[in-house]
Amino acid sequence: MSAAAAPTVDAGAAAPVKKGKKKLIIMALIAVLVLAVAGGGALFMLKKKAAKDTDGAEDTSHAEHGSKPDLKHPPTFLPLDPFVVNLSDKEADRYAQVGITIEVEDAHFAEQMKAFMPAIRNGVLMILSHKTSRELLDRAGKEQLADEILRDASRTMGIEVDDPDVDDTKPAATDKAKGEDDEDTPKPKKKKKRKAVEPNPIKHVHFSNFIVQ
Repeated sequence: MSAAAAPTVDAGAAAPVKKGKKKLIIMALIAVLVLAVAGGGALFMLKKKAAKDTDGAEDTSHAEHGSKPDLKHPPTFLPLDPFVVNLSDKEADRYAQVGITIEVEDAHFAEQMKAFMPAIRNGVLMILSHKTSRELLDRAGKEQLADEILRDASRTMGIEVDDPDVDDTKPAATDKAKGEDDEDTPKPKKKKKRKAVEPNPIKHVHFSNFIVQ
């Protein structure tokens, strides 16, 4: 009878071992599941943040280059005949060959500009002829030229535009050795407040060709 009782004791001892293994497996699966959920949540947050950063960068880009174009109402482009102008360089004879296209609000305004084209071309020629080759060779000089042409063409069309910011303030003279009184010292001029200007149908000035020789 003692020999028959031995298997009963062994079977009873093996059952807890199997149950313990099952518990370990279940706990391991739960841990893996928790980690997977946490990782998925972190990945989702990173993707969301990256998308937000991309949208912010696009908004900044639009702010730097102007408002986003309206694809439903595209602008009208008015190309001008090419300009060949002698520049104001004193060291050597230099000239510029420039192709200009004016971007306007709509085709109706483009037709109106054609009636003023002789005056617009005259303004462009006057601006170009006062430039030096050094001013026109770098990007900043070209951007300034485009801005000057835009303002001149707008005024030709009777549109009021803002002048570029100019600091009229001058440093006050403080040399007391010369016997100058404080009352006679010129005071810096105050900047005049700008008046609200009407919307300008001339949007941009583009260069289709730019050669300086």
